[in-house]
Amino acid sequence: MIGTIVNCISIISGSILGTAFKKGIKDEYKEIMLQAMGLSATVLGISSAVNSISKSNYHVLFIISIAIGGLIGQSLGLTRKVDSIAGKFSKNNLVEGLSTAVLLFCAGTLSILGPLESALKGDNTLLFTNSILDGITSIVLASNFGIGIAISSFILFIWQGLIYLSANIVSAYMTTDLLNEISIIGGILILSSGLNILKIKKIEVLNFLPSLLVPVLFFVIKALV
Repeated sequence: MIGTIVNCISIISGSILGTAFKKGIKDEYKEIMLQAMGLSATVLGISSAVNSISKSNYHVLFIISIAIGGLIGQSLGLTRKVDSIAGKFSKNNLVEGLSTAVLLFCAGTLSILGPLESALKGDNTLLFTNSILDGITSIVLASNFGIGIAISSFILFIWQGLIYLSANIVSAYMTTDLLNEISIIGGILILSSGLNILKIKKIEVLNFLPSLLVPVLFFVIKALV
């Protein structure tokens, strides 16, 4: 778990640094950094989704996953609950930044394969690489949304921790097809976060997070049948 712990520390450290920088940055610079993050998230999301769709052998699975996941998230009121918690940490619209952080930190291939490599082979290389990327991203996000971005480190710890602890079981189902479907959905959700940040379209991204679990369920059932 050392790799995951380092990954979480990098996010917390980045959030602290970003929050410290926030006080000395003029509003117009904060705005341009926010736009840069929105554009980057949009491009990353499109790239991930488009590249993965072309490799997909299950062309409608991502559509079904997003629909089902959205219904589950809406019924659970995920956005509303996180918004309530986030309001205690920041007066800004933290949910936008937090949803982007969670998706960028958790939906990436490094964040999924990293804990598996760590648990099965004792190799933390992927997680250490991920730590550098996440640390830089958290600085940019926290400079706009505040220290609340650090909350994403706890979500990441739970996410990677579950993968690490269940590695022997999960690895059998972690096929290229499954990772591909997760990349499609993750890309679409990251794109949605980018649209939110750029204020192009308000999307309750957190309500769609359960979508990432639908392909997992599909492939587990498929393997068992």
